[in-house]
Amino acid sequence: MAVTTITAGRPKSPRKSSDRHRRGVSRWIILALVTIAALAMLVPFVFMLLNAFKSPGDYSTGGPLSWPSEFYTKGLSNYWHQVNFPLKLWNSLLIAGSVAVLGVVVSLLNAYALGIGRVKGRLWIVGLFLLANMLPQEALIYPLYYAAKQVGLYNTQLSVIIIFTVIQSAFGTYLLASVLSTFPKSVLEAASLDGAGKWTVLWRVVFPNLRPTLAVLLIFFFIWTWNEFLIPLVMLIDNSTQTIPVALASLQGDRLMDAPTTNAGALISLIPAVLFFIIFQRTLSRGITAGAEK
Repeated sequence: MAVTTITAGRPKSPRKSSDRHRRGVSRWIILALVTIAALAMLVPFVFMLLNAFKSPGDYSTGGPLSWPSEFYTKGLSNYWHQVNFPLKLWNSLLIAGSVAVLGVVVSLLNAYALGIGRVKGRLWIVGLFLLANMLPQEALIYPLYYAAKQVGLYNTQLSVIIIFTVIQSAFGTYLLASVLSTFPKSVLEAASLDGAGKWTVLWRVVFPNLRPTLAVLLIFFFIWTWNEFLIPLVMLIDNSTQTIPVALASLQGDRLMDAPTTNAGALISLIPAVLFFIIFQRTLSRGITAGAEK
């Protein structure tokens, strides 16, 4: 006689179901708050887009919140020709691109010496790099101005490139030195046993493992340098050497400002940075993910 055994599943714990319900509600609340914060951050860009295609008459009559009565594009053309935007774009690309590449190279070399080379007083040196990164630009502007005058680099893109390479590499050195201090010693010892020198270890072992982190630093250095204003404003006084942020600030006078042209200029100036971020967005996400996995 066959005996059939029926096994009843365990009843779900009411505590677990209630906890899961609470987590689901909390996730929706967090998602709603993040969505509201993202929409709030987009409000200034909406106003900029709205006023970029508004005539001065519409702006003076209805203010910045009114809807334009016509599609006004003269502000874009005025800004393009008034500040010679192609030249300013080239200056910004030259400075930001050079600083990004040189800053990453200098950061890698410094961090390799501090993190793997084990220089004496490493902690003090890394602390000095961190302290230098915390100094405000207002405290540095006069010594930098005086030094550039003395060596004949004032009003040249090279002066700004050198300054920002040092500034950005201070942060990069602090970050990479912390990463390289935890680099597996077994890998370095195996490379040494194979007869690899210091340069070979750097470019064949360390560099491939740090490539995602270096890509993130490259993107950050480019964007940070692109948005810099104070130092380029002081160091670049000639119209042919100025960058986009300085050119945008030149539209505003002491008592008069053409708001539609200024908004149109801000819109045009924003497009290259947004395109750069979109192009390298996947590289940025991969670098951050790789850094989190390590």
